[in-house]
Amino acid sequence: MARVLVIGGGVAGTATALALHKAGIEVAVHEAHPDSAEDIGAFLTLASNGMRALGRLDASAAVTAIGFPLTSLRVVDDSGTELAHAPMGETSDPLLRYRCLRRGDLNAALQTEAARRGITVRHGARLASVEDGPDGVTAHFTDGGTATGDLLIGADGLNSAVRRSISPGTRPFYAGQYVLYGYTRAVSPPGGDACITMVRGSGAAFGYAVSPDGETYWFARVTGDPLPAEELTQRTPADLRGLLLPLLREDATEAADIVAATGDELMVTNATEIPTGTPWRSGRTLLVGDAAHAASPATGQGASMALEDAVVLAKSLRDAPDTDAALTLYETLRRPRVEHNISVSGNISRGIHTPSAASRPSDEDLVRLLDWDADLWTEQQAQEG
Repeated sequence: MARVLVIGGGVAGTATALALHKAGIEVAVHEAHPDSAEDIGAFLTLASNGMRALGRLDASAAVTAIGFPLTSLRVVDDSGTELAHAPMGETSDPLLRYRCLRRGDLNAALQTEAARRGITVRHGARLASVEDGPDGVTAHFTDGGTATGDLLIGADGLNSAVRRSISPGTRPFYAGQYVLYGYTRAVSPPGGDACITMVRGSGAAFGYAVSPDGETYWFARVTGDPLPAEELTQRTPADLRGLLLPLLREDATEAADIVAATGDELMVTNATEIPTGTPWRSGRTLLVGDAAHAASPATGQGASMALEDAVVLAKSLRDAPDTDAALTLYETLRRPRVEHNISVSGNISRGIHTPSAASRPSDEDLVRLLDWDADLWTEQQAQEG
């Protein structure tokens, strides 16, 4: 394969570029936004599986230089009583520990690493349309520019322009909760170092972690009707505090104090997901990350799933005999796992406490899939034969 175009310079797109470059494939990233990527300022956690994928991209150092590790999970009820406090993830390996960090910082770190490796990342390139022809696929941008390659990867997120060219009828839908995020240095809640605390509140699900320098990162998931689009953009931090505090003050936990102490660093979004079973590919075009399989944030796996995508896609293109076989292999290997995550996360958001019907590959299978030296095509053929 001579050249791959990646549309979107967020976590999924830049990680995909890093993986393809490592596999010896020429790649360029085209990002619509003038800076690192579109970002609402929220934070995320990379789970151990996401950190493992980063390691396969030789990008661990770029990410462990930002954010902070999480090694334990603490759960309290609505009275503030601690129900559990246990290790979380693969704590024995510093490079596989959960990591809490701002999405914008992660985007910037990955893009800096891509630039260091000589990968082209073009900013301000907003996709207008995709033209799939017999000899290649061409991206047309709103500034009149074009780029042509042998494969186009849509890594342009929840509202993917690439997805509209593949499956125009597929739309993200509300997952049953809206989510608020914030930061404050004005309080010092309990929990301990490298710990994330989950509060099982009566009015909202709440979580927080405190960075080594004393900044509290927090989120709240509220079940109810989606917030209208204008409220998502026009509500002030004071409005958002007023929306959330009455729910949190029903309980005897630290959640209300944390939110009350939060200043302007407060934001809100509706939790959305992509329906399972929707198309990921057409001709020379493929979707990855949230563009293909966005899930509600309840499981905290969105970025980690995108990093897994990057490794498995690059290995599929490296190992399979041709592009069509590679994309079929990729989808076969990825769809069960990511759709399991969509189902589980959506069930949590909607308060449905039933197991997902989708099958979930084992952790052992994941380690094998992410092993850079393992030949995915040969192994899959052996399993099928």
